[in-house]
Amino acid sequence: MKTEITQINLLLAWLWILLGFISGSVMGMSFHRENWLGGYASFQRRMYRLGHISFFGLGGLNLMFCFTVRYFMLTGSMIHFASLAFVIGAITMPIGCAIMAGFPKATMIFSVPVVSLITGATLTIWQLLKL
Repeated sequence: MKTEITQINLLLAWLWILLGFISGSVMGMSFHRENWLGGYASFQRRMYRLGHISFFGLGGLNLMFCFTVRYFMLTGSMIHFASLAFVIGAITMPIGCAIMAGFPKATMIFSVPVVSLITGATLTIWQLLKL
């Protein structure tokens, strides 16, 4: 049986939503402490919160990509590449946030998820415009 490329996006979407719940639960055990991770406005705490939220946002993005591809029956190498770009972006964003929380000068780490996500969105839009 042939596996559709979007199945990985669908699986990743639901896994990322689950990880969003789990990471929120873990952080929620300490958020009430005013000075946790340097206080509410600290860079480290903001990076961990961004990583937590990226699970939900990028899970939702992969879900929308999966449904878009299936609804419009998009196929071909561009869609395959867009799928992989969205997966790479989703995986590297929370990792980048965690690295930045510990090493604030590692700002270039965000170039990987950002370029991946822009590439995925651009290729998807390009394929939709060709309809």
